[in-house]
Amino acid sequence: MNILGIDFEDWFHPELIQKYLQKKNHEPKIFQGIEKIIDLLRKNETNATFFLVGELLEFKPELQDMIIENGHEIAFHTMKHSRIDSYTSPEKFEMEIINFDNLTNGKSKGFRAPSFSLNHNSSWLIDILEKNNYVYDSSVVPAKTKLYGLPNAENKPYRITKECLEKNSDDGKILEFPLLVTKFLGKKIPAGGGFYLRTLPLRIIKNSIKSYQKNNFPAVFYIHSWELTPEFMPKIKMSKQDEFVTYHNLNKAYGKMDELLKEFKFTSFDNFIQNSK
Repeated sequence: MNILGIDFEDWFHPELIQKYLQKKNHEPKIFQGIEKIIDLLRKNETNATFFLVGELLEFKPELQDMIIENGHEIAFHTMKHSRIDSYTSPEKFEMEIINFDNLTNGKSKGFRAPSFSLNHNSSWLIDILEKNNYVYDSSVVPAKTKLYGLPNAENKPYRITKECLEKNSDDGKILEFPLLVTKFLGKKIPAGGGFYLRTLPLRIIKNSIKSYQKNNFPAVFYIHSWELTPEFMPKIKMSKQDEFVTYHNLNKAYGKMDELLKEFKFTSFDNFIQNSK
């Protein structure tokens, strides 16, 4: 069984878009596509974890009921989709966790750092997750990219601590679920969703999932809400490189995800953990 996370964020949340926006208050749009996303999962008999940006739940509290009533899980993706290294103090991050837990009545047991921004400078968040009774994290990509990556991290789930981000620790209480990676032209690259879902040939992603399954550990996959609902994603003027990363093959993401869900079994993080006990 593999694991699927929906990074549920709005059009103005992606890091590459944020730097081009002048004002701070923007009208959310992507939440209008929640039914389309849930229908995709329903028709493929798939449960998923929705990593929610908290301010969307403040704007539209009904999102929580729609997600949970359809058998899916809610998890934390910060309140405003902020990189972890942008926090002025660990206390500010902890205040956000408490706020999110109040919004969700303590239903969140998992976390994903925006832009996979967990690294050795931001590893203090592991202690805060543990302190607030979180069970798992999925912020590690075991490959190096321009924006993120811990290339020496394990590929399979492992116990993580503040001091030990890349290897299993007997002292770890938080279970880390690293994202799917593969080898392409001799180099280890991400294959677990997002830009790489839109850009890589689907056969490469399928082969990497099959490789994980042969080794009896889950392929951890993700997709952004705005990739599944491009009709609500406005086109922002950006540099050619940032535009390519953000918009390339955006209209193909839904179809590719649909094909993967038809061929492979995916579930939520919580379901996977419960079934592994």
